Amino acid sequence: MSVSSTRAGALNPAALLDTENLRADVDAAVTTHLDRLSAEVGAISPSAEAMVEEAAGLLMGGKRLRAAFCYWSFRAHGGSADPADPARVATVRVGAALELFQAAALLHDDVMDNSDTRRGRPTTHRAFAAKHAGAGWSGEPVRFGDAAAILLGDLVLLAAQRELSAALAPLPAEVAEAARTRFDAMQSEVVVGQYLDVLVQAEPWGDDPASDEQRARKVLRAKSASYSVAAPLALGALLAGRGTQASAGIEAAGLPLGEAFQLRDDVLGVFGDPAVTGKPAGDDLREGKRTVVVARTLALLHDPDGPEAATLTAALGDPDLSEEDVARVREVIVGSGALDAVEQLIADLAVRAHALLDLAHLTEPGRAVLTDLAHAAVDRAA
Repeated sequence: MSVSSTRAGALNPAALLDTENLRADVDAAVTTHLDRLSAEVGAISPSAEAMVEEAAGLLMGGKRLRAAFCYWSFRAHGGSADPADPARVATVRVGAALELFQAAALLHDDVMDNSDTRRGRPTTHRAFAAKHAGAGWSGEPVRFGDAAAILLGDLVLLAAQRELSAALAPLPAEVAEAARTRFDAMQSEVVVGQYLDVLVQAEPWGDDPASDEQRARKVLRAKSASYSVAAPLALGALLAGRGTQASAGIEAAGLPLGEAFQLRDDVLGVFGDPAVTGKPAGDDLREGKRTVVVARTLALLHDPDGPEAATLTAALGDPDLSEEDVARVREVIVGSGALDAVEQLIADLAVRAHALLDLAHLTEPGRAVLTDLAHAAVDRAA
């Protein structure tokens, strides 16, 4: 699909991701890697082939947004669209490595959050627990499911490393080294962000809503904003051979955009349509996530010890929360003014990101597609 054919429906993420055959090329790279992994795992033991099958089910459901930010940053920094160009081939494969890394992070994250569904299907730890229970194996199904999902996350993380190494091998040494360094730093950011997320769930919460919100924003910047948007944009500039200055410039735009992207996820975690998001309504509440939405609600409620606050705090971490309970929490959030406040914060961050994109030295058609991708990342229902 050409760039011009997407302009009429610029905010259609599917059209954007299909431009220049990107989604198909990334899918092909992911599939090729999984096929090799399946053969390797099967040769070790056919009993472990279910791991790769589960990984494939998860990986085939992704939006490919991270790969798109990487690729279109590459194009906006002068990278070629020629399918035979070695730098373009490498960028597509780095996009595949980003998708593999995200899958590994999701596998671990779902265990830590005790999530039931992901992309409209049972989470991996739930699927393996059900497999254990259905087969009547000895031991506890839940522990087996958690262990299997953690190990699969490790396996997919190794797959991401291998795909990245293969992608960078044909490139000039200075380009490969710079891209590898940024990818490695991104991984550290996500792991630390995951720990901060676990920490914020354990620490006292609710006594100082303003401080709670700052902690929640620190978590989402480390855990999600970098690897969702900022790092892929930086990698695209590096893969185009533009160096660290251009990379830093585009990454500066990616940081507020990545934060806005994750804040949209937090809003959808409470107000999203399950048929679109692939997760039950209010799942973030059941998981007890300490989000900016929750912190802002507690800050804006007139009576911090009143019934509205009690409704919200009682809902956090309640796995048996009903749809009616979720509806009541939504009313509390909306009534406090927190939903409007978070929507304004998302809009402010997006404006800052677009202003920084405008200042970056970008070429067409990459600039236009990146602008559309930035809108699509924030103005979405899933």
